[in-house]
Amino acid sequence: MNRLLLENIKTSLQSIRSQLLRTILTILIISIGIMALIGILTAIEVIKSSINGKFTNMGANTFTIRNRETTIRIGKRGMGPKNYKAISYEDALRFKKQFNYPGSLSSISVRATAGATLKYKSQKSNPNIFVFGVDENYLATSGYDIASGRNFSLQEILSGTNAILLGQDAMKAIFDKKEAPLDKEITLGGIKYKVAGILKEKGNAAGFGGDKICLIPLNSARQDFSRPDMSYMISVLSPGAQQIDAAVGEATGTMRVIRKILPGQDDNFDLSKSDNLANLLIDNLQKVTIGATAIGFITLLGAAIGLMNIMLVSVSERTREIGVRKALGANKTTIRRQFLIEAIVICQLGGLLGILLGVSAGNLLALQFDVAFIIPWVWVISGIILCIAVGILSGIYPAIKASNLDPIEALRTE
Repeated sequence: MNRLLLENIKTSLQSIRSQLLRTILTILIISIGIMALIGILTAIEVIKSSINGKFTNMGANTFTIRNRETTIRIGKRGMGPKNYKAISYEDALRFKKQFNYPGSLSSISVRATAGATLKYKSQKSNPNIFVFGVDENYLATSGYDIASGRNFSLQEILSGTNAILLGQDAMKAIFDKKEAPLDKEITLGGIKYKVAGILKEKGNAAGFGGDKICLIPLNSARQDFSRPDMSYMISVLSPGAQQIDAAVGEATGTMRVIRKILPGQDDNFDLSKSDNLANLLIDNLQKVTIGATAIGFITLLGAAIGLMNIMLVSVSERTREIGVRKALGANKTTIRRQFLIEAIVICQLGGLLGILLGVSAGNLLALQFDVAFIIPWVWVISGIILCIAVGILSGIYPAIKASNLDPIEALRTE
């Protein structure tokens, strides 16, 4: 059986060489369909890997507690907005002291302003710099790292020293490449701050930038950017991704006690995991995957029709050859298998070319996103199986037609 299969494959390749131009065109049609399918799906896997990587850098096992947004109430008693009490500095401090989940780390931060302008000598940034007041644990819970310089000390946090940490975009806005920014005095909101450190580049995660940022000590933000509606955020780093749900439950209970929420009442604060947005984006990519798969199948349908046409033409051109084979003892099964294997071989050649081109094209994004080379093995194997299916569907009718030819009539064909 194996010997007969190898002989059929050998004969198929010989037949392909005898109809080289038409075969190449069919292989290209099939390869374009597979390339479209594998290429888009590979690109999607690259994007998923990039999103996961970016949000992991932001702290995959962290969650944030912040003030709940104002909501509109609809009902018999009217449509008045329900305002939620801001998380005060005292609330945040109590939480940090009382939350004692093993191995966890919590930090307090507050957004001082979202439109700050930085100045250094004659250089001035655009008014689009985010400024946050933070404590000594903020870098660990937010996923930031120090590129040069140092973090704030506990003494600087408590005393409200005018020190500042600059994100990469914020630094580049006011310092040129030749000048070292450490220990330089810059102006923020009319107040002088000394640069204590530079943050490592965080990059963008699906359009969200993390480098147009400045960090100042928490008490500096309270003194220099004080406002009545200032609400504090609490970030918690759990000991691991497996423990995050338990830590969330413990934090929710602690915060309800601090906020004096009675049993049965809704939380007046929001608690969100840092990977929620990543999961949302990845879920949306599933819709793109469905669309890409549909495009690939439509292209493959066109390739299947083209392949069936070529096989029918091949049967017509090789009618005499079929007659000779039958005269020499070949039965219907042998003839049918011969043409079916030929269709499958053509499909596999196109499929392998398409997989190679698709994986290469998809991984061009990996260079842009700085992600390791990805081979979507599930889709590669699925592509090979799909090509076999297309070969069978395209070749079955021509193969049956060839096997049913009358040998005498076939031999008389000129």
